[in-house]
Amino acid sequence: MSSTSAAVMVSAGGFPLEPIERASVDELRALQLQRLRWSLDHAYRNVAHYRAKFDAAGVRPEDLNSLDDLARFPFTTKADLRETYPFGMFAVPREKAVRIHASSGTTGKPTVVGYTARDIDAWANLMARSIRAAGARPGDIAHVSYGYGLFTGGLGAHYGAERLGLTVVPFGGGQTERQVQLIVDFRPAIILVTPSYMLAIADEIERQGLDPRATSLRIGVFGAEPWTNEMRAEIEKRLAIDAVDLYGLSEVMGPGVACECLETKDGPTIWEDHFYPEIVDPHTGVVLPEGEFGELVFTSLSKEALPIVRYRTRDLTRLLPGSARTMRRMQKITGRSDDMMIVRGVNVFPSQIEELILQRPNLAPHYVCELTREGPMDALTVRVELKSGEHHDGADAVGAAAALEHAIKTYIGVTVTVRVEPPGAIERSVGKAKRVIDKRGR
Repeated sequence: MSSTSAAVMVSAGGFPLEPIERASVDELRALQLQRLRWSLDHAYRNVAHYRAKFDAAGVRPEDLNSLDDLARFPFTTKADLRETYPFGMFAVPREKAVRIHASSGTTGKPTVVGYTARDIDAWANLMARSIRAAGARPGDIAHVSYGYGLFTGGLGAHYGAERLGLTVVPFGGGQTERQVQLIVDFRPAIILVTPSYMLAIADEIERQGLDPRATSLRIGVFGAEPWTNEMRAEIEKRLAIDAVDLYGLSEVMGPGVACECLETKDGPTIWEDHFYPEIVDPHTGVVLPEGEFGELVFTSLSKEALPIVRYRTRDLTRLLPGSARTMRRMQKITGRSDDMMIVRGVNVFPSQIEELILQRPNLAPHYVCELTREGPMDALTVRVELKSGEHHDGADAVGAAAALEHAIKTYIGVTVTVRVEPPGAIERSVGKAKRVIDKRGR
């Protein structure tokens, strides 16, 4: 498998582009078919879990004669990755993986993803392509406020910015007052951050008596959480920058699977030379025609350590024709097909919260998660009952709320408000309980 080098570019419309970005649709589809055949064979030969799934579905890699034949192959879900924890989905020996990332989890079994040296190189190239599409140019200073560590955001943005030739300020999340100080002093042109945290930075700029529109920033590359065009308008107005949408997820690679192009800002362009997208009915799994709204599914075309076949992202969107590039675009993510909440860039499952509630001896397993909007940002309140016999108006409730808030922050990584209520206060459901109530009105 050879990959198009980010160093080989042509000029088009004032933007230095890789040839594949301007290739014909026929050329792109031919490359996808070639790489898809390799990826399916690589997964089948080297991952026992995939081999068993393919055999159970009655398909083999050689059955792929056209891109449409991919629909015959089974889906991959987060459950597959957890079932094979930690390294059972790797298609290379563990010692060939040069890096491991993982999602958060309270059970001790997070979703684990691995990368070979060539995977890291391809990821850096694709993030460089993304940041370049967003309008950054070699020599710019990039302030990275995505979290570093097991989360793919910080290191993904960092390697891509360096590959493009930017000067990187690897700040990470938090310490907002100091973030503002360095933005003022270092004068970066680009910031890579979640949109909600960008607003927190803007608040701090104003708190310091400064004008957010007067900073050196000209471009914000925002990802890790869904955000509306209304939030884009708010950010652009408040900070006088171009706000560009970046998409990715760790199971498929990390950030840089798709990114908006500055000249159009009409939905992220999917880098289809490395990822093949489908839209399926979230209930039946049937592939939907282009332009139909449904669940986004990805198959990797070049990954060595962790090939991913028809991964169900649970993100809801539609595929759109290419505009600034040959590759197709995706509509901005508007929601998910399951109950996962994304609160200020952190993926939160009700089951994670439930697990922590059950660890508190004075709390009952009756709870509900309420999503609300505080200005342009989302907030999460967890309402939970005390067990019978506990004193709702006393120290028991105060201590239980504080302990649960601390546990959620520690193990899930998001700040929430916990309201501890008396027994019987949470409405009971007949059948499946409704754990998430969305009061954001969007």
